[in-house]
Amino acid sequence: MSKNIRFVLLGTTHSGNIGAAARAMKTMGINDLALVKPEGFPSAEATSRASGADDLLYNADICNHIDDAIKTSKLVIGTTARKRHLDIPVIDARQAAELLVNESKQHQVSLVFGKERYGMTNEEVERCHYLVRLPTVETFSSLNLASAVQVLAYECRMATNPKLIDVDNDIDDDYVDAEKMESFYQHYFDVMEKTLYLRKEGHESLKSKIRILYNRSRLKRHEIDILRGFLSKLEKKLK
Repeated sequence: MSKNIRFVLLGTTHSGNIGAAARAMKTMGINDLALVKPEGFPSAEATSRASGADDLLYNADICNHIDDAIKTSKLVIGTTARKRHLDIPVIDARQAAELLVNESKQHQVSLVFGKERYGMTNEEVERCHYLVRLPTVETFSSLNLASAVQVLAYECRMATNPKLIDVDNDIDDDYVDAEKMESFYQHYFDVMEKTLYLRKEGHESLKSKIRILYNRSRLKRHEIDILRGFLSKLEKKLK
């Protein structure tokens, strides 16, 4: 399995779930774990539940914000159990795994899991290019965090077998990573405020729509250079 596949757990509240998730990952050959503001970690329970995947816990990247965890990723997929009213493409687990495995041959990719109680916030979802939903029954749709990790890790493992899927080897490595996209968004919003199109307070809904619009486009380096150049020129004119 590629070292470029990262699983990100956001605000995990039960340390045992971190250990169980690490075990689920390691059994399928995925070893890059990032934890964003985990509660009660490190802990003996996490180590116990890891059952030999202690190295994933020891080497886990502990972050304060989702942006820190995904900053070098050029593809970010979020998991969700609820229907969202955001214009972000929703795919199934198999499609998600194929995308992750295929693109990980060229650059880092991330699969993000939300908190146990309520999943990912809208702000976190806005960092994603795709969302993945598992086809659970409507009357009981919530999966345990470690179980969800196991399902997606299994699909990634299956996607590495060329006999099982039709893999497209023509991978474009010119996409912009999440850190550069975030820098672009801050520049974009700053110019919008300077032109008085966007107030400093409020307009969060508009910011969300802009993020989703550009995430859906998956900008490349030369495209981001054009947009940043335009924004910089506009700033000079404003002065």
